[in-house]
Amino acid sequence: MAVSETTQINYSDPVPPVFLFDLDGTLIDSVYQHVIAWRNALAELDIDLSVWRIHRRIGMSGGLFVAALIRETGVELTAEQAASLQRAHAREYLKQHASVRPLPGAADLLHTLTERGVTWAIATSGRRETAGSALELLGLPEDTPMITRDLVRHAKPDPDLFLAAAARLNVDPRHTMIVGDSVWDLLAARRAGGLGIGLLSGGYGREELERTGAYRVYTDPRDMLERLDEIGVRSPAVTE
Repeated sequence: MAVSETTQINYSDPVPPVFLFDLDGTLIDSVYQHVIAWRNALAELDIDLSVWRIHRRIGMSGGLFVAALIRETGVELTAEQAASLQRAHAREYLKQHASVRPLPGAADLLHTLTERGVTWAIATSGRRETAGSALELLGLPEDTPMITRDLVRHAKPDPDLFLAAAARLNVDPRHTMIVGDSVWDLLAARRAGGLGIGLLSGGYGREELERTGAYRVYTDPRDMLERLDEIGVRSPAVTE
């Protein structure tokens, strides 16, 4: 149908993008600390699981990790043992916290987005106990919008974390760009209706991330920062 001559479309004020960020492997370099923490926690129960298998599960909820563990090893765990395993993981991760660093460009990326008036939030499968300290690492205030595992019913690959983060920002999740480093992030992004952006900084390959739904893949936050124009974030100096 032809557009009426009287129809006026105003493109002068485009809606800025909204970003939802995963945390581990996306903003902070903590994936392998989580891997070691799970390995040590499993050792307490005399469960031997290859490190590469643990890595493939980082990013999903602790409960789903335990379910996958039972399936892959055939080891039966009671509800109390499963809960104890997750507590041990948190304890072992916190022991290594001093070795966790922001990923290259992460703090600058968030600062630049804020400076350009772009709204963003963090949504992580980690609980506040282990994720809260990341705010200081990134130079962020305590009131930074961050949804943790404690606040939702299900973690990734369910979409709950990203849906809750979008609700916190009062935006439609279908209008968000969701940045993550794992297939679990991108599966959750697709289910939330957002547009997925993958980072290689968590150890997954480009093809895996693209196959799961990433429409752009960057090396790390610094690479993404240098290419913000590709995803609709314009420099103040660019008017067209």
